[in-house]
Amino acid sequence: MPDRFEHHRADLGDVELHYVTAGSGAPVVLLHGWPQTWFMWRDVIPALAARYSVIAPDLRGLGDSSRPEGGYDKKTVAQDIAKLMTVLGHERFFVVAHDWGGPVAYALAAQFPDRVRAMAIFDAPVLGDGGPVEHHNRWHFGFHALPGLPEALTQGREDIYLRFFYRFGGAHPDAIPEVAQAEYVRAYAQPGAMRAGFEYYRAVPTDIADNTAFRQQALLTMPILAYGGDPATRGRGQSALESWRRVATHVEGGTAENCGHWIPEERPDFVAREVLAFFAAGR
Repeated sequence: MPDRFEHHRADLGDVELHYVTAGSGAPVVLLHGWPQTWFMWRDVIPALAARYSVIAPDLRGLGDSSRPEGGYDKKTVAQDIAKLMTVLGHERFFVVAHDWGGPVAYALAAQFPDRVRAMAIFDAPVLGDGGPVEHHNRWHFGFHALPGLPEALTQGREDIYLRFFYRFGGAHPDAIPEVAQAEYVRAYAQPGAMRAGFEYYRAVPTDIADNTAFRQQALLTMPILAYGGDPATRGRGQSALESWRRVATHVEGGTAENCGHWIPEERPDFVAREVLAFFAAGR
C-alpha cells in the first residue's frame, strides 16, 4: 500500500467504514465501484490532494469496511457517506465517483442537495433516470442479481472471476495493473465480500424506484461533470452524459477517449485534470 495515504475507520452505527485521507483544503469524497475499492483512486489522489482534503472510503460491505446483512440500496449507502462526512466535520463537499459510486453519488446529492457542491462522474448512469435502461451487454447485472447462485459459483474462485472483468473491462487487457488486481482480489476474497458486492446489483429495483421518486421531486442543480468511457471498448460513451442530463440541470462532459470502463485507472491524469478544472471553475 502507498505510504502517503492515511488509513482510518469510522463507526457509523450499523456499518463501520474504512477510509483513506490525504491532502488539505476543501473536502472531496471519492466513491469507488465494483469490483474495486478505494485503491482505484490511488493515482488520482495525489493530484487532488495538492488542493483538496481527499476522503476515499470503502463503500458499505466492500474493501475493508464492515459487511452488514442489508442496506445495499444506494439511498442507504449514500446516507453512510453523508454520516461519514458529518463525523469528519465536513458540512459541504465535492464528490467524484465511478461505476456504482455514480448511483451512490446521485442518491447522496438527491437527499442532501445543500451539502454537495459539485460532482464528477465517470462511466456511470443513473438507474431510474426516465430513459432506457442500457447495460451495454453487461450480462453480469442479471447474474449477480440471482439469489445465492453467484456466491456458490465464485467461492474459492474469486481470483478467476474478478480477473476476467479487469482484463475485459478496459481498452487493453492490462488496463488495471497487477498490483491493483491483487489488492482487489485480496479484498473481495474476504468472507462475505462477494455477497456484499452482489447485493449492490440485487438492490437495483429498489434503486430505480428511489431514483424515480427523487427525479420526479426535483432535478439536481449543482454542477455535474459526466464522462463515459470509449464505447468502442467497454465504456458507456455519451449515454452516461445523457443519463445525468435527465436528472440534473447543469451537466457537462462527454466521452473519455483511449480507455474503456476503468477511466480513473486507465487515464488518472485525465481524470485529475478534468476534476480540478471543473471544481475550480465553480460552474
